[in-house]
Amino acid sequence: MNRARIKTYRHRIGKNLYLIIKINQSATAKAEQGNVLASNALNVQIFKNKKKQKK
Repeated sequence: MNRARIKTYRHRIGKNLYLIIKINQSATAKAEQGNVLASNALNVQIFKNKKKQKK
């Protein structure tokens, strides 16, 4: 994979908060002999921060 550009946006519609993730990436592969596979696979993990509890 050559590069990945990731932008995240948050949009509120009514009471709902939506997280939008835009991912632009490119991959290249070269070989003199045989087969080559350029994969654009991506793993995304989203973690929700726990709110601080009042004491």
